[in-house]
Amino acid sequence: MIEPVTPSAIGRSPARVDGLAKAMGLAPYADDQPVPEPLHVVAVESTVPRGRISAVDTTAASAVDGVVLVLTHENAPRTATADRELAVLQDDRVHFRGQVVAAVVATTVEAARAAAGAVVVDVAAEPFSVVVDPDELYAPDALNAGYPTDTDQGDLDRALAVADVVVDRTYTTARTYNSPMEPHATTATWTGDDLHVYESTQSVHGARDTLAEVFGVDPERVRVTCPFVGGGFGAKGLPHAGAVLCALAARALPGRAVRFAATRRQMFRITGYRPRITQRVRLAATVDGVLTGIGVDVVQETARLKEFAEQVPVAARMMYAAPHRRTSQRLAALDVPVPSWMRAPGEAPGMFALESAIDELAHACGLDPVDVRVRNEPLRDPATGKPFTSRGLVDCLHEGADRFGWYDRDPRVRTPRRGPWRVGRGVAAATYPAYRNAANSALVRFTDPGYRVEIGAADLGTGAWTALAQIAADALGVDVARVDLAIGDTRHPRASVAGGSSGTASWGTAIVEAARAFRDKFGAGAAAGDEVLADAPRNAVGDTHAAHAYGAQFAEVHVHEDTGEVRVARLHGHFDVGRVINPRTARSQLIGGMVMGMSMALHEDATMDAALGHTSNADLASYHVPTHADVLDITADWLGVPDPLLNPMGSKGIGEIGITGTAAAIANACFAATGVRVRELPITLDRFLR
Repeated sequence: MIEPVTPSAIGRSPARVDGLAKAMGLAPYADDQPVPEPLHVVAVESTVPRGRISAVDTTAASAVDGVVLVLTHENAPRTATADRELAVLQDDRVHFRGQVVAAVVATTVEAARAAAGAVVVDVAAEPFSVVVDPDELYAPDALNAGYPTDTDQGDLDRALAVADVVVDRTYTTARTYNSPMEPHATTATWTGDDLHVYESTQSVHGARDTLAEVFGVDPERVRVTCPFVGGGFGAKGLPHAGAVLCALAARALPGRAVRFAATRRQMFRITGYRPRITQRVRLAATVDGVLTGIGVDVVQETARLKEFAEQVPVAARMMYAAPHRRTSQRLAALDVPVPSWMRAPGEAPGMFALESAIDELAHACGLDPVDVRVRNEPLRDPATGKPFTSRGLVDCLHEGADRFGWYDRDPRVRTPRRGPWRVGRGVAAATYPAYRNAANSALVRFTDPGYRVEIGAADLGTGAWTALAQIAADALGVDVARVDLAIGDTRHPRASVAGGSSGTASWGTAIVEAARAFRDKFGAGAAAGDEVLADAPRNAVGDTHAAHAYGAQFAEVHVHEDTGEVRVARLHGHFDVGRVINPRTARSQLIGGMVMGMSMALHEDATMDAALGHTSNADLASYHVPTHADVLDITADWLGVPDPLLNPMGSKGIGEIGITGTAAAIANACFAATGVRVRELPITLDRFLR
């Protein structure tokens, strides 16, 4: 166990360190950085999903006033990457509609756009496939994050054959997009073999290493700067094609700064997304709702260009006790853009299917859905057999039910009404792994009377600027006002990605380690300029324990009996997330995740045009996400019980736990309101008629 720090700054809610700068528009993002006479690069995209470029005519584009350079696969600088997504303009192959097939660099964005429209790219089109064929599936070697593709414990077939109650249903989640407010943006400058990039990224060091590998240079010669990010939700975990294109154009024009900002439509093509996923869930149980078997079989679309296997069945492997379980995942390789990380990858779609099936089991047994979940609480992690560092799911279910008023409804009334609206309530459990990465270092320097704390962390708007300052103040035993935090630059000590809800736990551990080393070395006798650089210790907890955050989501929905319109009247989440560093920013993150889960349940659906091979609603006018009017009464709370095994703060991640379970809670509430079970997201009006 790591010795816990004494709580003082931790647990308070000071105003956000970056709040005033953002409110006043003074926070510089990747496309705002003051560079001299920047050039602008605009991509030319393929209009066919698959083929080979036979010719590129750049004559008209080159004649546009202000154009400095037109890049094609024939004249673009060569790169060294084996990552096919990042091999931009390296050959004549077209792998999906919207792929970058040429680019224009000009003195203004307007000139670059006009010239890009004048580039003529001839492509010899080839037959393509953008729809899953069940006869052409394959098993990946492993799922993302190294999880095994298939698992098999006990005898699931036997459990299903002798079970009192069997649930065998198929659930589908739509293709969805991260859609942060700030588009992916890059500003790049080459000086000799030195590259400086302002990048909208969740990992400055990860972006540095990726770009260094792509261009075949030493990572120490690449600097990535990113003090602020306007949202990412996983899509900015690592660079995509736009960042490479920008650096490629800058390399062809040494000494000149080049900017690239993805258009909103390009955000649906070259920056990743969550693929469409279908899951067959089978549950075997006794008549009193005790699970004897769990089976989950997943089919997911991926890109032929680059495999992405979202770890969908992992939650079902550990969530509930059952002696017999089997899970599998198969992929369909299509001529589509490359999928990538999206908030709570695996758990978000996986928990929708599992928690919908658990609700169906509860109704088949005539039992309360909360009680069924409590009855299947495991003593150890079913997937590994390890004890949990902590597991507060049952407390979340009970306390959340009381807070929500779950038991206030009249069980004699199947579908209560409020005028033309049918009212239903639903519940679902939530989980997400509690990660902590060891590849983190922090520097503490005494500046008299304050302390400068440096670490290359990233703040996506989550509150890292504030929470890390609180952790540093707590570990140093000083007021937060005496901490000068510096993040978002590869010139600072190495930091892991702001992903997997691991940021605060990973960076905070390094900061605490550096603060303790500083106090041990200098005590009360530090002089200005004294400093200590320390590495976070290896996270050995995973060797002996299973670490997860948990939650319970409760939803009340109103469904119009004539139109099928769904309104989420109330949404409450109760969470086991360890000690909360900053309640203000934590509640914001949890509620934000719940809103994203509501969006997954009711709104988001990228429609594939099978004839043209692209997403037909690639804009925020026809690809719907919630607005303020969609969010009525939404609350989040937590148990507040520290988990000292995980890190010196006793915290768990909060960024992604809010989304897992929310969609299922809403779907289950829709069933309670209408008696119609919708198993395909989003829950649109027509689903109740099928």
